[in-house]
Amino acid sequence: MEQCDVLIVGGGIAGLCAALELIEADRSVILLERDLPQHLGGLAKESFGGMFLVDTPEQRRHGIKDTTERALADWRSFAEFAPDDRWPQAWAEAYVHRCRDDVGGWLRAGGVRYFPVPNWVERGEQGGRVQGNSVPRFHIVWGTGHGLIANLIERLEAHPRRRRLKILYRHRVERLLTRDRAVVGVAGCREDDGVEFEYCGGAVVVASGGINGSIERVRQNWHADWRTPPQTILNGSHRYADGLMHDAVSATGGRLTHLDRMWNYAAGVHWPKPHDPLYGASLVPPRSALWLNWRGERFMPPLVTGFDTRDLVARICAEERQYSWQLMNRRIALKELAVSGAEFNPSVRDKKLFGFLRDVVFGNRWLYDKMLKECKDFVVADSLPELVERMNALNGISGDGAVSLAAVRAAAERYDENLRGPADDEQIKKLAFMRTWKGDKIRTCKAQPILDPKAGPLIAVREFIMSRKSLGGIQTDLSSRALDEAGMPIAGLYAAGEAAGFGGGGMHGLRALEGTFLGSCVLSGRVAGQHAAGLRR
Repeated sequence: MEQCDVLIVGGGIAGLCAALELIEADRSVILLERDLPQHLGGLAKESFGGMFLVDTPEQRRHGIKDTTERALADWRSFAEFAPDDRWPQAWAEAYVHRCRDDVGGWLRAGGVRYFPVPNWVERGEQGGRVQGNSVPRFHIVWGTGHGLIANLIERLEAHPRRRRLKILYRHRVERLLTRDRAVVGVAGCREDDGVEFEYCGGAVVVASGGINGSIERVRQNWHADWRTPPQTILNGSHRYADGLMHDAVSATGGRLTHLDRMWNYAAGVHWPKPHDPLYGASLVPPRSALWLNWRGERFMPPLVTGFDTRDLVARICAEERQYSWQLMNRRIALKELAVSGAEFNPSVRDKKLFGFLRDVVFGNRWLYDKMLKECKDFVVADSLPELVERMNALNGISGDGAVSLAAVRAAAERYDENLRGPADDEQIKKLAFMRTWKGDKIRTCKAQPILDPKAGPLIAVREFIMSRKSLGGIQTDLSSRALDEAGMPIAGLYAAGEAAGFGGGGMHGLRALEGTFLGSCVLSGRVAGQHAAGLRR
């Protein structure tokens, strides 16, 4: 039985950050990863790479006055914490106060750079009950999540104590080993041949991701606010985020909290050329498009992305059929269409400034062509009657004429009329508000009618709810120690990243301010590594 100072379960971003801290402290580490070597980094490697950071050089350069007090007030408003959410609130406060230096600053020192203009997402309903980000805080890594993970791996490989780290791939950890009520190791089997293994260590860091890669678990933990789970839920999480280690921690006495709190997306589409028929891509819905229900009726008040993602999911799930449509034209799609993730943003991923500027100025033509050609949820036509006919045909066996031409026409004509007259339409008001920020202005159309014959053809996109991230998980204290049902630390056991609900078993509460996922994985992984380094047997 091989031994080391610390075992890490999971090679995502939290596990990599924990490993860096541990070998920096001269601890021997075995990192057990279920996937192949080329997939080291997990879901973070596929991400767009945005991070929630406060009072940064990028913000100050653009005259954005941000403070930890302001950011924490926004976070608490969006989260709607329960009174007994002690550790989630503690982690939220810790992250807001530490993210500039211990996340952004630490990554900058290691060579990570950010796009110069912060984005403004999850704004909440301005003046409403739930206030989101009151200023732009979404800092995009120049290189996306792919570049971020490459940077962390390079730092590990170049570290003078690299020999202290051993990475074992295709190792599925299934249970924790205990002695005298302390966790002393892990056991499981290899994915490729089923050979069983056991490893012992002075401490174990669980950084295995959440539960949202298992659609069965997503359905089992569906939040009451969203009523019943949709018939079709696309999978946008990692295939190994299946909750196996949650079960192992629970069997050891660890406490799992807020598993019904998830960050699912409202605009999932089938992945072009998928390896799994229900694997989804997260569309960033064009803001100038009209969001329609399954009948083709416009949601009222209008649904607009960038304000409250959780509310989008709730509104769609309240419908008889829990999917939706977006109606746009070619001009809107070229200007505003985007898909989240490194694969769909190659200019940023590959750090090609000219390519990025080309797409901004002339429209994202390659993405437009790719989605229309390869994604089955896109339909295109020269006329509205033809488009609606194709929308109904797309539903296949359930294509019962659900989409009403009269409803779609009424929605488009009324919207276009409002564009020409006094702006009493809430979507038009939100578009005008978004265009006041330079980061949004360059990617948002100015008063573009849907039925403009010069902007065609017309496009409709069928969108499904897509599973993405678990906001709940293993409850931890501010040292990333896993806690039992009595709130006491379990000796030798730590949890970090999405496995820990990004910290505390649910540091986001009900909603996330976006960019807080990668950032909290970095922070909680570093904290787990630093504190686990103090245990040596």
